[in-house]
Amino acid sequence: MHFTAERNGTITKEHSLQDRFLEILYGSCIGRILVRPLISPFVSVLGGKVLDSRISALWISGFIRRHGIDMSGYEQASYRSFNDFFTRRLTDGARRVEQSPDIFISPCDGRLTVYKITDACEFTIKHTRYTVKSLLKSRKLAEKFEGGYAWIFRLCTDDYHRYIYTDDGTVSENRHVHGVFHTVNPAAGEAFPIYKENTREYCLVKSAHFGTMIQMEVGAMLVGKIENRPGSGTVTRGQERGNFAFGGSTVIIMTQKKKAVPDGDILRYSRNGIEIRVKMGERIGRKNRHVL
Repeated sequence: MHFTAERNGTITKEHSLQDRFLEILYGSCIGRILVRPLISPFVSVLGGKVLDSRISALWISGFIRRHGIDMSGYEQASYRSFNDFFTRRLTDGARRVEQSPDIFISPCDGRLTVYKITDACEFTIKHTRYTVKSLLKSRKLAEKFEGGYAWIFRLCTDDYHRYIYTDDGTVSENRHVHGVFHTVNPAAGEAFPIYKENTREYCLVKSAHFGTMIQMEVGAMLVGKIENRPGSGTVTRGQERGNFAFGGSTVIIMTQKKKAVPDGDILRYSRNGIEIRVKMGERIGRKNRHVL
């Protein structure tokens, strides 16, 4: 069971059938043994092939109905497969991307929590300690983010699964870190250090207004592909970076010390272990005004 807040202050308790199943699966010795084959890259790739098949299109209408998805904000299309539907595009103007250079925006739809990165380059989620070095596989790069923030955006299966760059700047080539495919549901975080075990990909963003940032995408159970656009170079705020194939997934942004400050409601809820629902392009923080 976990809690989700809206920006208007409404808090809801979430404990779905999926949550209960995953709590049993990850919360027992037998369940953790059974989960091992499910998180292997082979199973994830196989699941991706099934969801790319034409027969998988038969599941689309039931998925929309079960999750109450409003399709009015999406481009009209005839979907060839479930993954074709899952990676659907929003219509122009469906999300407003804040353009003020002092505003820090969300790269995606999802449930956000923020964590302070300590001077030892650590942050803690669900009693699990993560080091920036373990996520990036680079001590030198990790040291750049001492005292900054880790912004964790958890995407559920009914969220929009495309994501954008949060600021103008230049980006490095994508770096892929091989791993497995745990679910990113909070139930898994109680049993495994999921983010440093899962397959992930990241780039370095030298932004125009918020210093150097890391933008990382983390694959999850049955997500065989993190589909990022290739190449390095100049990018603009709101430019699409990529998308996930089917499943819940995570985007992680890391900002340097005194470069970006989370909004007060986000900090308050995060300190109490409550996720807050955000939309792609909306304000979630601001430039640190005390930095010259």
